[in-house]
Amino acid sequence: MNRRLFFRVSFSGLFSFLTHKIWATEAEKVDIMTVRGFISKQKMGITLSHEHILVDFIGADKIDMTTYNYDKIYETALPFLQALKAAGCQTLIECTPNYLGRSPLLFKRLSEATGLHILTNTGYYGAVDHKYLPAHVRTETPKQLANRWLKEWNEGIDGTGIKPSFMKISVGDAPISDLQRKLVAAAALTHLQSGLTICSHTGSGGAGMEELEIIEKQGVHPSAFVWVHAQNEQKRELHFEAARKGAWISFDGLYPAESKLSEQTTKQYLDFLMGMKREKLLHKTLLSQDSGWYNIGTANGGNYLPYDLIFKDFVPKLYDNSFTKKEVKMLLQENPYQAFRIKIKTN
Repeated sequence: MNRRLFFRVSFSGLFSFLTHKIWATEAEKVDIMTVRGFISKQKMGITLSHEHILVDFIGADKIDMTTYNYDKIYETALPFLQALKAAGCQTLIECTPNYLGRSPLLFKRLSEATGLHILTNTGYYGAVDHKYLPAHVRTETPKQLANRWLKEWNEGIDGTGIKPSFMKISVGDAPISDLQRKLVAAAALTHLQSGLTICSHTGSGGAGMEELEIIEKQGVHPSAFVWVHAQNEQKRELHFEAARKGAWISFDGLYPAESKLSEQTTKQYLDFLMGMKREKLLHKTLLSQDSGWYNIGTANGGNYLPYDLIFKDFVPKLYDNSFTKKEVKMLLQENPYQAFRIKIKTN
């Protein structure tokens, strides 16, 4: 081999190697935090973006998590999570907030037992007349609240070493209260120092617009915000307006109180999704069930709802209504990754 050809071949090989390494690094970027640590987009896979394992509705001033029978909760939830994994789902986003039963060690135990990736959160739930807010919210500033949430992000939750994957807050109907505005401002400050996504249980479209205004004034881009329970707002124009700004519109109540999909719910969700598709906003849409719910204080945890019905009941109906495999993958895989990846998003 002459010298010129040798260098040409060698350089070509080196270029291919480096190009492969660059693409491999991008493909394997670990920017999704789970209860077992960071994972890549590929490992996140098919994802349910709003589910629960347990909840406790007693209130922030009365909750006592030392009384829980964690083995019983584990034994109840385990087969439902195993069925979800068998259905092809790889990641479950657990949305129970602090002071409502958030249990990172239980989630990690279930994640290890099933192979499912599970995400948990930081933040506070401000709806329902502030019943689930700890007393210090009333006296602390948004910055002080943000520092509490950032400590969980930087050090782990309650000494467990398990880090939150996103923020879960909530507000009521518009106009939202001063305490709820404080939570939204604190969430914006937290995002700017962590890249954690802001998921807000939002009472109405008007409240959602108030939230977006608050975070934008703080310099946070709307793409860092998930409008949780957007199905409760019937004015589609508000969904479209928020999505065009960049916010995520989450239709996530397919099975909140029943063990099968009713015709009315099917039609409602198909209408929502077809509307988003028609407006070319499907890429800003999330879909989930709000299922599970081991309810502390109810005999044997109450009626625990399956997680896999979305794949058995609803996804086939999407195909029957002209949704493509690419669009279903967007809803259940691409969009959850883009919504929950750890990344600071500014205006």
